[in-house]
Amino acid sequence: MKEIIRRKIKALKVGNLSEKDFLLFLENLPFSNDTHIKLDFHRRLRRGIPEVIFGQSKSVEQLRHIIKKFAEVGEDMLITRVDEERFHKLKNDFPNLHFHAAARIITLNREPKAVNKGKILVLSAGASDERVAEEAFVTSKYLGNRTDKEYDVGVACLARILSLQKKLSSYSVIIAVAGMEGALPSVVAGLTSTPIIAVPTSVGYGSSFNGVAALLSMLNSCAGGISVVNIDNGFGAAYQATLINQKFSRSFR
Repeated sequence: MKEIIRRKIKALKVGNLSEKDFLLFLENLPFSNDTHIKLDFHRRLRRGIPEVIFGQSKSVEQLRHIIKKFAEVGEDMLITRVDEERFHKLKNDFPNLHFHAAARIITLNREPKAVNKGKILVLSAGASDERVAEEAFVTSKYLGNRTDKEYDVGVACLARILSLQKKLSSYSVIIAVAGMEGALPSVVAGLTSTPIIAVPTSVGYGSSFNGVAALLSMLNSCAGGISVVNIDNGFGAAYQATLINQKFSRSFR
């Protein structure tokens, strides 16, 4: 990859490559062309967010290869859906890794830097939804957002969410995580003009159908301003919230 970049820089210097074409090359720089794993290290140039690795089905050896590649290019790293056993095996080779146990996420062992002006709030209806909420919270922070969280504020006791009403509109995006009947996003959307990203979880009794009931409730909400991601997809909610927050931040620059 470095050699390709050097050749393009040389071509630019001698006039064989225009500045416009060079910038286009940087925006669509070839991926890491390995046999089985092809990593896109220049996604940040195109989307403002680096590539995030879904770790759930990957072996320790595959993850080891990915982490090594990230280290070689000096890119930020976020790997989701990793269990503690695989993390400890990886930690032996890469001591600078950090495991966010509740979120099941691996990052580099450093404090994330907030680069976006707006703030994101992560809400969870109950303690049983916390794992998904933590995935959203950690992802949001490591994608460059100032991020707060308020957990166990479900509609079974409306006083809990009503106590937050004054602060809800101070955020650029709210992520509302809920299982059971999935009512929390509808209630929150009725209290604020802030865009809501709803995350249904697979938490609930038999008729919740592993989150399908919450998903359908959120999709059929009568409250406006709600978008919905897939069941248990805290990462997807944080990614979408980041894209919104980036636009929000640029409008204030």
